[in-house]
Amino acid sequence: MFDKLKQLSKETAIYGTSTIIGRFLNFLLVPFYTNVLSTDLFGVYSYLYAIIAFMNIAYIYGMDAAFMKYFSLAENDIHKKQNFSAPFITVFFTSIIFSLPFIYFYKDIGNAINLQSEFYHLIIYLVSILTIDTFSLIPFALLRMKNRSVKFAAIKILNIITNLALNFILIMKYDFGIEAIFISNLAASTLTFTLLLPNVLINLTPRFSKEILIRMLKFGLPYMPGSLAAMMVQMISVPILRELTDDATLGIFRANYKLGIFMMLFASMFQYAWQPFFLNNAKEENAKELFSKVLTLFLLTASSFWVILSLFIDDVAGFEFMNGFSIIGENFLSGIYIVPIILFSHLLYGMYINFQAGIYIKEKTKYFPLITGIGAITNISLNFVLIPIYGIYGAALTSLLSYFVMSAGLFIASQKFYPIKYEYSKIAKILLMCLVIGVVYYSMLFNGGLTLEYKLLILVAFILSMFVLKVIKVSEIRNLLVLLKK
Repeated sequence: MFDKLKQLSKETAIYGTSTIIGRFLNFLLVPFYTNVLSTDLFGVYSYLYAIIAFMNIAYIYGMDAAFMKYFSLAENDIHKKQNFSAPFITVFFTSIIFSLPFIYFYKDIGNAINLQSEFYHLIIYLVSILTIDTFSLIPFALLRMKNRSVKFAAIKILNIITNLALNFILIMKYDFGIEAIFISNLAASTLTFTLLLPNVLINLTPRFSKEILIRMLKFGLPYMPGSLAAMMVQMISVPILRELTDDATLGIFRANYKLGIFMMLFASMFQYAWQPFFLNNAKEENAKELFSKVLTLFLLTASSFWVILSLFIDDVAGFEFMNGFSIIGENFLSGIYIVPIILFSHLLYGMYINFQAGIYIKEKTKYFPLITGIGAITNISLNFVLIPIYGIYGAALTSLLSYFVMSAGLFIASQKFYPIKYEYSKIAKILLMCLVIGVVYYSMLFNGGLTLEYKLLILVAFILSMFVLKVIKVSEIRNLLVLLKK
């Protein structure tokens, strides 16, 4: 038992660390792109990659999840190879079949999605990237099932480093435009699949099982609506904002949206630790009390992080280095003040992750797609209502409200089956102070009075309020310091 838990902890750390490092390395492209691309070109890039995200769901149609389910049940190596070969071969050929019409009719498709004629050829790159990335999904799942976490992480990070290096070389040395983004991604994806190919060939078998394929399709296809709903919550604002405004506005929105990565990484780090933690401690006598305390500590830490980032993100993003380069290019800084809203959206998603415990413990996972679907409907509806009125602020508020609906929905469902007595008083005080600081921040911002001195005063006021409202007690700080010294 202990050895298995130790192995789980090790793999969780590797997968979690590699994912976080990967996301951060990918983020490095944002400062680069926003300093070398115009706002409208960044908007085109954002729009096409949103399309890739949605198409990926159709290309894999739940077969990666189905593979992991049935591979784990296979009794011997022959059955394991059959359970790998059936979904891999099927996805390989369906990806090619799906892609051929897009490549042949790329001009018509470019026109249909309202793309400027000079960018029609990017459809070919887009579909090629999608196809090769889909080839790699089940081989990556195979590495996970065989506990090859180090190889999994190494290939993922190598993909990102290759992508980064080629972007810098093609744009800075050879003066490529937006095409460099797609060429670099295609080369990195091709390298990734090449590195996975030996594992693929070793695990392929000529004995193709229709029975296994049918069973996997029955399991995997129902995943598509939930996956589509989750993607809508994250990305549906992209095509809607572009339709209601223009490429430049979309570019400004997405560049600043990506600054939310700091809270997203915090939530991701928590998620990787939280899932094995609550599953391993679910049977403990004081489990619910423990889970209650975790939510309070998460919210206290995340809200402090939110206040600091929100107050100083414009100073950090506008800081110039390397011959006038900045974290966000000067032409994109007009949208920097949506970042506090985006950051708080990810904070709410962190609360959503907290509330997952009861649903998993009581095996009521059927509520996940329902709640995510409600979040998607909320997102679509509010985007059409708020964007025409508030522009990119409307899109940011829609993201926040969608995650609020999802968090509230999961809280209600979780409490129904696994009631936890949370520290509601402390939670309410923390959220109230965040609301007060948000109102003060935007009031001073729009009235031109948000100076560095006032930002520091707001930060100090938040910290003091946590003590005055007894969210944090001095005795708890002393106990913590004593533990750290041991």
